[in-house]
Amino acid sequence: MGSPHDVITPADLAAGAADLPLLTEGAVVDRPMVTVDLDADLDAGTAARAADRARTPTRLLIGLRTRPEPLTPAQLAVAAALDTTLAPIEAATERSLVGTTDPTAAFAVLASSVADQEHAAMVLGHVLRASRTLPVPEAVDVESLGYSTLLGTPGFRRWLAERGPRPLPPVSPQQPVLVRRDGGRLHVTLNRPERRNAYGAEVRDGLVEALRLALADDTVTSVLLDGAGPVFSAGGDLDEFGTTPDLGTAHLIRTRAGAARLVAALADRIEVHVHGSCVGAGIEVPAFASRIVAAPGTAFRLPEVSMGLIPGAGGCVSVPRRIGRWRAFWLCATGIALDTETALSWGLIDEIA
Repeated sequence: MGSPHDVITPADLAAGAADLPLLTEGAVVDRPMVTVDLDADLDAGTAARAADRARTPTRLLIGLRTRPEPLTPAQLAVAAALDTTLAPIEAATERSLVGTTDPTAAFAVLASSVADQEHAAMVLGHVLRASRTLPVPEAVDVESLGYSTLLGTPGFRRWLAERGPRPLPPVSPQQPVLVRRDGGRLHVTLNRPERRNAYGAEVRDGLVEALRLALADDTVTSVLLDGAGPVFSAGGDLDEFGTTPDLGTAHLIRTRAGAARLVAALADRIEVHVHGSCVGAGIEVPAFASRIVAAPGTAFRLPEVSMGLIPGAGGCVSVPRRIGRWRAFWLCATGIALDTETALSWGLIDEIA
């Protein structure tokens, strides 16, 4: 493996070209990702062998398609086994493909993001693969264990150092989550607009309390979740990052005291209305609901990998179940913003209204 970003063909992949040892002396990662050329012609037998190799990868495997023609069935079979594949918009007809006007430039963005936070990017790939067929509670546990692993890595420590010390958020000057009953409907509103409805401890606990009420009361036939102020939610409160007393407690808070499992359990009864920005937990939690309605101009972003982490509020489970693990990997690894129209076409949201 010679160049900084090795490009191999599916035939090379089938022969084991991406399976050389990952760690060098001192446990240094030797190139966390390999590019698979999906412009290359291949037969069904080679595709099957390549896909079989790709199902248990040593490195991240990124497909690159620059030709505008639709991929052949053999090429699609390989793409389905990779972590993601970048392709021209007109060729990106499957969920395993990310459509872009310039696949080569998009690849450069992804490569830069992976190089900057290689541990987070690789754990993201592992978690997306490992959790894809698990029931939601078990999949959320896998995500949280991956997240806990990354809290000890140089990438997250570097992000904390660059952020600098922060005081804890002030106590909310009003009720952080509003709950109103209208017949069979429970209307729940995130209500910390002065902090962009950040998913901090007060908002999280208030939301969990409301969802537990709905889960325990069969007369609640529907739940409407929305947010006060200019944005639905700016995601986790960054001033609280790294402040839990220990990693075990942090894992239990994420999995047993968070909203993800509750929204998943209520999915058939819950509708979420989003607007403005939905960052991190601001889309991870809603994505468990059966219906998301977004205001025009709403933007969605998952920036955790740039912090040396992965989504930790359920996004490694909820988002890929809506849009596929391949597009979820792209969104999480690059942290790019997804516009409302693309979110609708991918299935991240259900309506623009």
